Amino acid sequence: MVLAGAERLSANESRINALNVFPVPDGDTGTNMNLTMSAGVAELSHKPSEEVGRAAEVLSKGLLMGARGNSGVILSQLFRGFSRAVAGERELTVPLFANALQQGVDTAYKAVVKPVEGTILTVAREAARHGVTYARRTSDLAEWMAEVLAKASETLARTPDMLPVLKQVGVVDSGGQGLVCIYEGFVSYLTGNAAPAIVTPAAAPAVSVVQPKASAQAKLETESIDFPYDMEFFIHRPSAAKPFSEKSFRQVLERDGDSIILIEDGDIVKVHVHSRRPGDVLNSALEYGELTHLHILNMREQHRDLLKPAAGMPSAAAAVAAKGPEAGEALGVEAASGIPHGDFAFSGVTASPESEPNPDAHEMAPYGVVAVSVGEGNAELFRSLGADVVLSGGQSMNPSTEDLLGAIRSLSAQTVILLPNNPNIVLAAKQAAELAERPVIVLPTRTIPQGMAAMLAFQEDDSEAANVERMTKAFERVLTGSVTQAVRDTQMDGLDIRAGQFIGILDKTIVTTAASAEDAGRQLLERMLVGGGEIVTILTGADADEGQAARLEAWIGERYPDAEVEVQEGGQPLYPFLFAVEP
Repeated sequence: MVLAGAERLSANESRINALNVFPVPDGDTGTNMNLTMSAGVAELSHKPSEEVGRAAEVLSKGLLMGARGNSGVILSQLFRGFSRAVAGERELTVPLFANALQQGVDTAYKAVVKPVEGTILTVAREAARHGVTYARRTSDLAEWMAEVLAKASETLARTPDMLPVLKQVGVVDSGGQGLVCIYEGFVSYLTGNAAPAIVTPAAAPAVSVVQPKASAQAKLETESIDFPYDMEFFIHRPSAAKPFSEKSFRQVLERDGDSIILIEDGDIVKVHVHSRRPGDVLNSALEYGELTHLHILNMREQHRDLLKPAAGMPSAAAAVAAKGPEAGEALGVEAASGIPHGDFAFSGVTASPESEPNPDAHEMAPYGVVAVSVGEGNAELFRSLGADVVLSGGQSMNPSTEDLLGAIRSLSAQTVILLPNNPNIVLAAKQAAELAERPVIVLPTRTIPQGMAAMLAFQEDDSEAANVERMTKAFERVLTGSVTQAVRDTQMDGLDIRAGQFIGILDKTIVTTAASAEDAGRQLLERMLVGGGEIVTILTGADADEGQAARLEAWIGERYPDAEVEVQEGGQPLYPFLFAVEP
């Protein structure tokens, strides 16, 4: 049933994308929902189960980690609540299905700060309510699901009456349409009208992670590593062994160690710790059973080796490359050097993946900043302003929850500040923050200029509260405008718009149309500068005309001589110009 729903959604991706309320080429609801659903299907294909509770749990995990955009995040929450309702169940009955749909709606509504009527949430809610009522009248799953679909379709048709912008343009809600497609797939399988073909997960748009500007280790003194021995091993506990007490063993490790991870799985305990006294750790562990796969790294020696390239010395990675791939088995890292001795590997150096550091708290920088951007020029600007990691993600290529979570985990920082810089990424950013193992502050920046203004206000040596207050005030003061090209005829915000015209958008409102990007930009800037402005920034797009940009800069200088103008190559697609006006 899930496969059939995913297949139906995938087949209608373009149709769903076309249901935009703005006449610009940023339709990505279908893409985001399809990528999200495909991630769930991929997880389900890897871990199939004949029990509905287990299958729903696996599906929910895949959806959660693959969620993209607001629509994808909401979809993942609908199935997250569903999976909780069917946990431990083997078969799906009508009453259980009805309760699960309702719990999915409740979970999704809790995830959205300000739910708006006339969206996917409304469609899901009304369909679930009807499902709960109709479950008293039938025990036939196919009949019941057909009723749920009918109610979802009926509600979808009424979304223009609930959300004025939909009625103005003459479309139904795109997210609601995506959910209806999934329900159509459910019904098609349950009624036997279509076989559930295996869905090949959609290829995700490339999301490039720009690595931090400098290694965190390079900013530290070797002597600052207080707990130099990085230890990892397994305790195999025979039935006659002393009962394992995680609390007691953790207390022992905390006496002279940190970065402690204990994972108990049946008769095996996985141990990781950074310690000053590796002998004491091993002696304490021996009380609970036999020790295997021991790996001990001297991190001070490792740190010194990492700094050698600066002095013309060969790096750890180069040294290990000469030793061969078998040296990289220690601790599961990509490369390591050391002298094996039986089941032990006492290693002096290792090159660990930068994407998953496991630093001690005292090694961490106070802050790390992750920014989402589009266009290499804009990414470079964010890096120059102090962003540590820049994720590439714009319209129709939103980074997923997993992408954002990976960027967060790649930083050696006590607190991470996340700048989504796109309204369609805010929910996924908040979801990634909830899943992270460290404090993450999501500043709800909606545009690239807002994100840059926030970065200009960031001060690494200031408190968290002061930075949040100052950065928030900074990005909220920024007036953002954009110039792009309409892809179809429509009427919007009192304007008659023709396909191929250039339009000027102030925040979220189309305020002008023109035959050229330059004319649209000039008219838009007049609206943005009506109340004055000290600083005007122009970010030129990938297809921007240099002559037009130069003429716009000269025009601002003549018309608004008190304004300071700065032109930067942003490189963003679809938008020849992005404007920022600051008071």
